[in-house]
Amino acid sequence: MSTSIIDNIRRAGVVGAGGAGFPTHVKYQARVDLVLANGASCEPLLAGDPHLLAAETDRVLTGLSLAMEAVDASRGLVCLKPKHRAAWEAVSRAAPGYKGVGVFELADFYPAGDEHVLVNEVTGRVVPQGGLPLEVGVVVSNVESLLNVCLAQEGRPVVERLITVCGEVRRPLVARVPIGISLAEVIDLAGGATCQDFVVVLGGPMMGLAVEDLQTPVTKTTSGVIVLPSDHYVVRAKLADPERVRNIARVACCQCNRCTDLCPRNLLGHDLEPHKLMRLLAAQMPVPREAAQKLKLSALLCSECGVCEKYACPMMISPREVNAQLKRELAAQGSRWEGPERSRPASSFLKIRRLPTARLVERLQVAAYDLHPGFDDREAAPERVSIPLRQHLGAPAEAVVRPGQKVKKGDLVGEIPEGALGARVHASLDGLVEKVDGSVVIKRK
Repeated sequence: MSTSIIDNIRRAGVVGAGGAGFPTHVKYQARVDLVLANGASCEPLLAGDPHLLAAETDRVLTGLSLAMEAVDASRGLVCLKPKHRAAWEAVSRAAPGYKGVGVFELADFYPAGDEHVLVNEVTGRVVPQGGLPLEVGVVVSNVESLLNVCLAQEGRPVVERLITVCGEVRRPLVARVPIGISLAEVIDLAGGATCQDFVVVLGGPMMGLAVEDLQTPVTKTTSGVIVLPSDHYVVRAKLADPERVRNIARVACCQCNRCTDLCPRNLLGHDLEPHKLMRLLAAQMPVPREAAQKLKLSALLCSECGVCEKYACPMMISPREVNAQLKRELAAQGSRWEGPERSRPASSFLKIRRLPTARLVERLQVAAYDLHPGFDDREAAPERVSIPLRQHLGAPAEAVVRPGQKVKKGDLVGEIPEGALGARVHASLDGLVEKVDGSVVIKRK
């Protein structure tokens, strides 16, 4: 294990760029035999990862090699889909020049980029339910995280983010923008919205969050800014009142098994059976109290990928939202998964029940936006950025600057609290600190 690499990653504030933002310096304290560079780009519409693999090939592969050194891994594989031709060709050419690094061809299905699914696709191993890939000797890092690992060794902290801007905008694009820039300015960079009444989806259409406040800032984990009409199919489900979703699910569920049949985690052999949770919700499944509590705890195994909600359910209700609500309730109670690590082998239907990306794009009604736009190298130069002190899993960073203080791009503005899980936060432009609360607001000089 290389402590110098890990220290540089910690100092730079690197977090997982493809998910919840787990601090990378903590993830790399494991010892494993394999590192997977996740370039699946499995959410429809997002084009940032293929661009990075094609345009920043050597830096991404250098980051992968550094990750391998940090965790003592002998092998590293870049996982991507051949349909991203430029990325595939660039990585295939360059990988042999890096010791222990290879390329793995992913099939084009959703959610190929889910850590548990990816590990199984590449190695055949099943991550224990409620567990992490490191428990089967694997670390998974998004390709932008690996780029940032490379930059961290050059002393460059994470102050920018590569995002896809698409949907109802005049010029769909992939752009690199400073962390803390507002969604309004990002949309302006893409020529502005082409409809009046719209909502922004942060991330992808399956797992992204619907946001109506255009002053919301871009963070280290913002992969996409998708502008959609407010009455779009994707948006309606994301803005639905949670209690109403639960009530509809209670009365409209037809008691079939399709949500479970297509659940990626269930197909891996995990004890997640969404149809049983729906039956329990509808009080149509009489079970003893202890069994009911165990069944509720199984919601903690849900990755919230949305396959049940957006594709499987014939009644167009949301087992995913019901699971998410149960997870929040269980977390508030301090409940944790207490079942066995493994209950049964992966399903024999695992591969034939994959959800093809092309079919998902049609079902989501986003085919018109599936353009995979090119990179726009125009510099985004906002007059002001609002940098959240919490852009990662764990405790928010503690501000180390005060209003009126001058800062330069890359200066530390938020430190990890003593003894806590967290990540550092840095200024994304030169300027003057205007305000410090849950965010650090910096105005350009």
